[in-house]
Amino acid sequence: MGGLASKDRFNRFATPVAAVLLGLIAGGIIMLISGFNPFTAYGAMLQMVFLNPYYFGETIVSMIPLVLTGLSVAFAFRTGLFNIGVEGQLLVGWLTACALGVEFAHLPKVILIPFCIIGSAVTGGIWGYIPGFLKARFHVHEVITTIMMNYIALYTTNAIIRRFLYVSGEHTPEVPTSASLSSPFLSNLTQGSRLNWGFVVAVIGALLMWFLLWRTTKGFEVRAVGFNPHASRYAGMNVERNMSFSFGVSGAYGGVAGAMIGLGVYHYMTINADFTGLGFNGIAVALLGMNTSLGVVLGALLFAVLQTGQVSMQSMGIPTDLIQIIMSLIIFFVASSYLIEIIGTKLKRGKKPYDVNGNS
Repeated sequence: MGGLASKDRFNRFATPVAAVLLGLIAGGIIMLISGFNPFTAYGAMLQMVFLNPYYFGETIVSMIPLVLTGLSVAFAFRTGLFNIGVEGQLLVGWLTACALGVEFAHLPKVILIPFCIIGSAVTGGIWGYIPGFLKARFHVHEVITTIMMNYIALYTTNAIIRRFLYVSGEHTPEVPTSASLSSPFLSNLTQGSRLNWGFVVAVIGALLMWFLLWRTTKGFEVRAVGFNPHASRYAGMNVERNMSFSFGVSGAYGGVAGAMIGLGVYHYMTINADFTGLGFNGIAVALLGMNTSLGVVLGALLFAVLQTGQVSMQSMGIPTDLIQIIMSLIIFFVASSYLIEIIGTKLKRGKKPYDVNGNS
């Protein structure tokens, strides 16, 4: 049993690593065909991101919402649910954080920042709970409802801003300093980047998900429902309640991701003509991280490095579209992880000696 468990853990680790390597190799081949040296391109990207303090800080800034949206998707996955509505939950949380920051500007910083973040988690959680409740109570497919909830969030937040919070420049008023996560210390440390205290919130979010899933009875129930809802029901668990709870927690993570953008990066919310894409990228991050806290953090780091690294590739004349192709290839290989496992199994069989009957 111990050997099987170790083998399973190794496969869970090896599959996303293989997917990333295959994506990078495929991207390198495309670069070669396009007339670029992939080793120089990848080397310049890593050098810029990890050796330049400004771009390192910007990489962490890009990573913060990706970690939280990835955790949001991963938590729902653990219950066997597919939350495509993180984008809408992020928008709702973003608006809540900015609105609370502006309306309660008189509060001290130590109270106002947690108040804004918790408010974002609550509104994001309510936004996520709705499709979870519909799924659990009426068996409405969560993919359809979450996609529709994204559009409702997009146009509702725009309408609220235009009606109640509009200032010149197509955005809300800026949040006061007492609601800002920006830090002159972190900015000076990274030569003027937008690095802010939001990374602490992302780390706490990852630790909280790990604790909730693996150290509490509720987390055990959530995972059990994800593995087999019928067996969970037979064991006396309330499957419907766990589904609604999971979607609520998932939405809360999406809402906090929006708060990190509003309080840490822009300090206001714009009228959005389209989605930010952060919620959809969270799906890829969760897949790459195999729905674990540590895996999501590492997956978000990879995507943030690729996003920030576009600058170095642009300076070499490589089109930024190529980075998008590499990211898409990585997602493709992760989604096709079963194919990688099949290839690995066949390679292992190829090394086995044949028995007397000629069977491998």
